Amino acid sequence: MANKLGVGIIGCGNISAAYMRLAPMFNSIEVRACADLNREASAARAAEFGLRDLSIDELLAADDIDIIVNLTVPAAHFEVSKSILEAGKHAYSEKPFVLSVEEGKELAAIAKARNLYVGSAPDTFMGGAHQLARHLIDKGEIGKVIAGSCHVMSHGMEDWHPNPDFFFQPGGGPVLDLAPYYITNLVNMIGPVKRVAALATKGSDTRTIGNGPRDGEKIPVDTPTNIHALLEFENGATITMSNSWDVWAHRHAEMEIYGAEGSLFVPDPNFFGGDVELAKSDGQINKVPMWDHAFAKPNEEDGANYRTVGLADMADAIIHNRPFRCSIDLALHVVDVMLGILKSGETGEFVAMTTSCTRPAAFNPEQAKSLLAD
Repeated sequence: MANKLGVGIIGCGNISAAYMRLAPMFNSIEVRACADLNREASAARAAEFGLRDLSIDELLAADDIDIIVNLTVPAAHFEVSKSILEAGKHAYSEKPFVLSVEEGKELAAIAKARNLYVGSAPDTFMGGAHQLARHLIDKGEIGKVIAGSCHVMSHGMEDWHPNPDFFFQPGGGPVLDLAPYYITNLVNMIGPVKRVAALATKGSDTRTIGNGPRDGEKIPVDTPTNIHALLEFENGATITMSNSWDVWAHRHAEMEIYGAEGSLFVPDPNFFGGDVELAKSDGQINKVPMWDHAFAKPNEEDGANYRTVGLADMADAIIHNRPFRCSIDLALHVVDVMLGILKSGETGEFVAMTTSCTRPAAFNPEQAKSLLAD
């Protein structure tokens, strides 16, 4: 097995630039080619990052491509990932992994039959701040986890995204678009979810694009945009989670975990870094010194950004025949939780999970450093 795997990318929209820009940081992957239904988009990305611009069929057939990253819109994730696996390539998808549990199980069956790996973002839970929080929980610093809260709330992205339509259609919305970061990190810290309940509403029937060539255009909203959920974990912990694109401002913290012996304050799981704070029985909240973790260190203007580390970890796992952290089991369980939340929002009833998973392996500073290129 080669010590570096060739990577191709299908889907050359906004997020593709991050993968192409950050991949050279890692020793197990090399992005070599890209493709998109819009050949102008793939040609532009290829020129920007020195890649081969291929058709989708050419990329699927390329001999020097081992893993293909699926960066298409959520509604296309299943079919594109399926085509990747059927072409004999390992597949790694952006979140949400798929839009039904059945789709995820079908991909898992194809991958198993062909001895292929399937992984999915988000990988931000591998960031130094979140791994420090995981480390503190595993050490027993807050005792048994009893409860917690997390909030991902804003007024949406129509003000800044030039083509925000898909965010407000089935497959979009704040749960499927942003909750993957939060739920994945909760599973990382606490374990799998047992059942969920939720209330869901839609703040308005249309949104108005506020930038770019479509400035002022109204787009329809066909999915809930204000969802408040309760998650019961298999270990008995209960977490409240608010997901809304109908909030102009709020003062809620992104994530708090409450244990029998203390409370843990976790930064935004949409990012890799940030401050971790801890309070013990005296109630005093103190900042925890950040450990020397490669993926906590600011590397860009906005802080620590190491997207693609999940892909690099999967490639390293393929090379060394080991489990990896952004696994299909984890991704599918997160999808199960999110769809359960949306179903409960429709029915008003608790929804039990049909899947489970093990917590991904902890990712300590030494393991993080081993993935970086020299």
